[in-house]
Amino acid sequence: MTSALNLADHVRAIPDFPKPGILFRDITPLLSDAQAFRNSIHRFADHYRDQKIDVIGAAEARGFIFAAPLALELGVGFVPFRKPGKLPYAVHAFRYELEYGTDSLEVHQDGFAKGQRVLLIDDLLATGGTMAACCRLVENSGAHVEGCAFVIELNGLGGRKLLNPHKVFSLLQYD
Repeated sequence: MTSALNLADHVRAIPDFPKPGILFRDITPLLSDAQAFRNSIHRFADHYRDQKIDVIGAAEARGFIFAAPLALELGVGFVPFRKPGKLPYAVHAFRYELEYGTDSLEVHQDGFAKGQRVLLIDDLLATGGTMAACCRLVENSGAHVEGCAFVIELNGLGGRKLLNPHKVFSLLQYD
């Protein structure tokens, strides 16, 4: 079992960023501290080790930071979700709504095999739009979303509800 390091001590709160009224949760102090970063990966691994995950997927860019070392720790592959035009092979695409506009993600058509058990990971769960798009792309490929994992979850923004019925796990939660 992973030590009881307080990961919240390694998340910086920055008021009024990127605009007034927003309290930004900055994970760069966690990333720059090897013990805290390693601890976060081990906590994810401890939670998912016995869940028969076949592959991990993550959206660019901060999700990649946690997905790649977790995939190595669990002995599974990693599949990136990218912004349009960034992947060199045939892709599946999904366009989704954001609070102020739309966005789109793509994944290689051969990224997930039918029936694979997929863990999706990102640094932050807020409204859930990006992760919901990842879930949709996984499901459209015939694979199964086994869980959605986050370093930080911002309670009250509806992200967990949007991801229902998928299981959500977060290392830290803020109101």
